[in-house]
This record gives sequence, C-alpha cells and structure tokens, in this order.
Amino acid sequence: MQLFNRTGLILLWLAAPLVAFAAANKNDPYLLELRGAGNIALVVTSIVIVIVLLRRGRWRTIAGKLLVMLWCVPSVLISAAHLKFELRKHDVLAAGAAEARQLGPHFMVGYSSFPEVARLAEQGVIGGVYVTRHNIRGRSVETLRTEIATLQDKRRAAGLPPLVVAADQEGGIVGHLAPPLTKLPALATLAGLAPDDQQAKAAEFGRIHGRELAGLGVNLNLAPVLDLKPPGRRNRLDFHTLIGQRAIATDPAVVGAVASAYVRGLEESGVGATLKHFPGIGRVRTDTHHFSANLDTPVKELEAADWLPFREVLSHSRSALMVGHVTLTAVDPDRAASHSKRVVEGIIRDKWGYQGVVMTDDLVMGAIYQHDVCRAVVEAINAGVDLLLVAYDGAQFYRIFACALDGSRHGKLDTAMLRASEARLARGFPSEQARAVSSTVSVARQN
Repeated sequence: MQLFNRTGLILLWLAAPLVAFAAANKNDPYLLELRGAGNIALVVTSIVIVIVLLRRGRWRTIAGKLLVMLWCVPSVLISAAHLKFELRKHDVLAAGAAEARQLGPHFMVGYSSFPEVARLAEQGVIGGVYVTRHNIRGRSVETLRTEIATLQDKRRAAGLPPLVVAADQEGGIVGHLAPPLTKLPALATLAGLAPDDQQAKAAEFGRIHGRELAGLGVNLNLAPVLDLKPPGRRNRLDFHTLIGQRAIATDPAVVGAVASAYVRGLEESGVGATLKHFPGIGRVRTDTHHFSANLDTPVKELEAADWLPFREVLSHSRSALMVGHVTLTAVDPDRAASHSKRVVEGIIRDKWGYQGVVMTDDLVMGAIYQHDVCRAVVEAINAGVDLLLVAYDGAQFYRIFACALDGSRHGKLDTAMLRASEARLARGFPSEQARAVSSTVSVARQN
C-alpha cells in the first residue's frame, strides 16, 4: 500500500505541470479536443485532487503544501485563458461598422456554432464561411443547405454582400463533405488515361462536385491541387499534407490539362475553383500543418515546371489562387509565401498580371500560427492577399481578426491595398448563385 501511495504521489507531481500547461493553453489549436467538456473535466479533476490531498493531510508538510498549490494552478490558469479569450472576442465584436466593413470581407472562417457565426456574418466582420465534415456529420444535406441560406438571408437583411461559402472537395482522401455528397476518386487516378479520356472524366468530376456544392449553397471549392506529384516516398512525419496522394501527376502538362477540365466542370455549375498550393509543395517534405518549410528550388526551374499548371489554368478561368505557407527562399527567405509581398505582388500580380482573388492557406496551420501570426496577418493584407482563411479552428478567428484590428488602428495596413482587394472580391465570386440558393430555400420555407 505504501508503494502504491508513493507511486500515486510521483504521478501527481509529474502530472501537475502538464495539466497546468494544458490549462494555460486551452485555446491552442492543438488542444481543440479538450475544449468544452474537456476543459470542465480538467477543472473538476484538479479540484477533486486538491480535496483528496487536503483530506489526507498533505497540507501539513512543505512538500504537501507545494503539491496542493500546484493542483490549484490549473483552475486559475484556465480561468485566465478563458477571460483573455472573452476580452479579445468582445473587442472584435465591438468593432465599429467602418472597421468591420473595411476588414471583414477579407476573412473566411470555419465554424462549429451556428449562432456565433451568424452574429459574425450579420456584423460584417467576416466575408466568408468554410464548411467541412463537422458541419454535416449526423445531419442531413437539407439542414446544412438551410443553414447556409439563413446566413445569406441575414447578410442581405444587413445590407451586406453575400458570403463566400467554401468547401474542400478535391476527391480521394480530401472530400470533407463526402458522404453524404458523392465520394469521388482523386484526380490523380485519371493521370494514366488517354488525354481525351482524362479531360472528359475530369470535367465530369468537376460537374458532379459543382452541382452538389451549388445545391448546398457553396460557391467556392478549395480545389484542384496543382502541386506536382513528388517522385520519392513520403516523409513519415507528414501526417496531414500527404501531397503524394493528392497531386495529379509529375508532368506539368498532364496536371494543367486535367485541372483545366475539372475547373471547367466546376464553373459550368456556378462554383468557383481554387488552385493550390502556390508556389508548390510537391518538392517540400515538411508538413506545414505543423512546421515551417523552405522551397529552395531556383525560380527559373519552378517557372519551367511547377508553375506551368498554375499559369495555364489561371489564363482561361476565374479561379482563385491559394498561396501556401512554404518559404520561397530565392524570392523572400524571411517569410512564408502566404504573407510575402515579393511573392504575391511581385510575382503573382506584377509578373503574371493576375488580378483575381488570392487567399492564404489556413492560418491555423503550425507554419504560421506557432510563429508571429499578427505579423503574418498584417503582411498578408499589405501584400495584396484578398482572403485570409481560418478553417481548422474557427475560434482562432478572434485572435487573427484582432491582429488586423490592431494593425488598422496603428496605421500599419495599406489602405490602397485594401481598396484594390475589395474590388477584386466584388468581382471574383458568383454571388448570384448564393442569392439564388438563399431565395429558393426562403420560398420553400414559406410554402
């Protein structure tokens, strides 16, 4: 029994700092699964342990006092973290109408709470929403369709433009709304077909995705992937990017042809495409969901291969362009491409002449979020990025929007860039389709 008690005490000493760390960082994306019931369980557990220690007389010794105090810390830290979150949230929601309408159109947010995202939509502090598997898990397609339409109705009633509504339906391992939507193979499965068959099948995939997404009220698909397929085996530390399974082919010509046909099918259905992940992550072995990554390939080599599909598809479509969080070291070694003025303005806008919508990859990814995210937000806006994506953990929107608010209030944002971006957003998405879906669902309700 004595050995058991000593073992228990050792475990309590070891666990206390870990629990305290989790409490202090309760809002971190990596601890998303601990939110809600997990946070309550953490507080209750720490209180129960304190009570047990006191009942067993541990307060009588110096070591016992220290252990009791250590187990009091998690409740204090979790309360402080929650207060900080609520104060930041209050500051964002209290933003003036002028600030909201200037900055809001540039943010797209994932969500779990419909009332919360509805408030953001009504106040104009977001310009788009991202729907994924947790928005449809255990629910019907009709429920999500009605939810999206309700958001668009609220926008219209507030005198705001329709929301950009995005989903991630690439096919293969990335099809976050399938099921219940149709689960299609990855575009990579078409690479071995004859050219005519490749394009016919890709266009058909695009039409299927487009028709089903449009029926939901989604007007932007975060697909297709235009990164070149890496020739080697995947990195064992790559848990989420998995570009080897998602990329179409190693041959830029095949990638361009298949992607062009797929985009054509999407656009025929009234859904926009998003080409990703410029400047290319096929050569990068690091998983940017968790770590910073460098793309050290010379620009001339990238222009002759990796960038050909991007330029081809952009030249004859209305596609948006997603910029990834890799650092293009030959152009800007000090920051990721997603917030590099040399990349976005210097290459995409000036050199290529592309004046469509540019968006970031998810800002909650470790390559950005675990560093100076406020610097990244300000630099992305000033570089000419139009949409900042906060997808995986929508609660991080308050922190990220607060960065933009602070930048605006301290004169750090380029107002000319914001105006130019606003014009691009106004002409960049099929908002008529959003209005049509909203109106259709509204009529159905009345009947």
